[in-house]
Amino acid sequence: MTMPLTEPGTVPPTLVKDPLWWRSAVIYQVYVRSFADSDGDGTGDLRGVRSRLGYLKELGVDALWFNPWYPSPLADGGYDVSDYRDIHPTFGTLEDAELLITEALELGIRTIIDIVPNHLSSEHPWFRAALAAGPGSPERGRFWFHPGKGPNGDEMPTSWISNFQGDTWTRTVNPDGTPGEWYLHLFTPEQPDLNWNHPDVRREHEDILRFWFDRGVAGVRIDSAGLLIKDPALPEVPAEVPPGGHPTEDRDEVHDVYRSWRRIADSYEGTRVLVGEVWVPDAQRFAAYLRPDEMHTAFNFDFMSRPWDAAELRASIDLMLAAHAPVGAPSTWVLSNHDVTRPVTRYGREDSSFAFARKRFGTPTDLDLGRRRARAAALLTAALPGSLYLYQGDELGLPEVELPREVLEDPMHFRSGGVDPGRDGCRVPLPWRGVAAPFGFSPEVPGGDGTVAAPWLPQPAEWAALTVQAQESDPASMLWLYRQALRIRRREGSLGDGTLTWLPSDPTALVFQRGDDVVNVTNLGTAPMALPDHDRILLSSTPLVGGMLPPDSTAWLHRPA
Repeated sequence: MTMPLTEPGTVPPTLVKDPLWWRSAVIYQVYVRSFADSDGDGTGDLRGVRSRLGYLKELGVDALWFNPWYPSPLADGGYDVSDYRDIHPTFGTLEDAELLITEALELGIRTIIDIVPNHLSSEHPWFRAALAAGPGSPERGRFWFHPGKGPNGDEMPTSWISNFQGDTWTRTVNPDGTPGEWYLHLFTPEQPDLNWNHPDVRREHEDILRFWFDRGVAGVRIDSAGLLIKDPALPEVPAEVPPGGHPTEDRDEVHDVYRSWRRIADSYEGTRVLVGEVWVPDAQRFAAYLRPDEMHTAFNFDFMSRPWDAAELRASIDLMLAAHAPVGAPSTWVLSNHDVTRPVTRYGREDSSFAFARKRFGTPTDLDLGRRRARAAALLTAALPGSLYLYQGDELGLPEVELPREVLEDPMHFRSGGVDPGRDGCRVPLPWRGVAAPFGFSPEVPGGDGTVAAPWLPQPAEWAALTVQAQESDPASMLWLYRQALRIRRREGSLGDGTLTWLPSDPTALVFQRGDDVVNVTNLGTAPMALPDHDRILLSSTPLVGGMLPPDSTAWLHRPA
């Protein structure tokens, strides 16, 4: 095993320079498999990311969040982890990860990694040992093994519904071939849930945190953070769920886990952040995860889920700022991620909100409309108080890709009976340069015949106009807009963390002031609108027409303090 590049408890100076960096940070999500391929096999890897660190520095990001990069059978895109202390061989080695962390830090870019605590891979040594050990064994105590109901145990212990649709229990087979116990998996059968009442499970994850903090990571994103604790009585989900009363979601005991994790994070020099993926609709219970002794921030999915409508978006902004205020935590703002329909596509649809249950093949989309709205949304979210998450490729304005069914890998597609296209459409490898696939994603293999491996998911031919190379020379491109926005956001002290004051406006607009001198104006109406008083325009998502802001546009204004 490679030793950490830094002694435990020590940290490069760039990591301690600003202990509040996370409150205003721009964090770029890297889906390694689709970012950049260095060895020509059609799959992205860590050396590919290292080769593009200059691009990320130029973009203006403060940190990189990596989806799981661990060894995994990839039954769910890496969220089925078989070893939390190593790197998937397709992505590279542990040394590659350590070099990436260090080289990014030298450019002032921190690293956040994904931790998947609710479940692990069915190929993980713990689960394989549990299957071999049999009922009642200590090895099975780390999971949720349970006899079935009915005379012969043929019925599942509960009728809980999977997050990926379908059943949540799979029956085992005894060594003599007879049917055995059932085990719980809130996601796929290849992702057995861990029993967080077991001390081994808690101890193991605390050690995993230390392992990566020792290697210089600046924080962890916690997958499915509200699902860890289950009611050991295994009740069915009640028709009316009282606060904290769901058998598998947002139980009060989960907060003990994150208080323990926060103590570990705080024991390291520099601010090592805990970022939660918390799908909790109740604002007060959401904020409970952000108390000063728990997580630093949690993803704000409410805003991302709302339609392109001024009243809806304003309500979401007010809701989330109010939810965060009592605990003093900054909100996070995000338009998409590796699970969500890309903004250019989503905002071009009649229903521009997002919900997993509504994803369908062949949904009509106006990409020109979606592109205008996505540009406006980019500036709107970048102007809101707190931190900003940017999913790779959104800075290029990439649309969702409707892929041929035969190339799909996402379990959400298969568990829906083929109705849901799944999430692969937002995971297509990035286009970097050139006029034909793989658009610079993969290099030619040295000593080969000049051919290049096909990317693991096919790229559309029309992406030739959306490559980094094409957009870098186009001032009207999405990439230019993002680079300017992040540069201004860093320069203007009123942006990032701080206060927001709503200004009088038409009900179809979002007009607010940040600090003393920056005003955001987003026009979600159908007619051009006049701008409030200002001495100069900092940036606009579309050109003004006769001094008026067109529909589906955002402008940042400077006004004298």
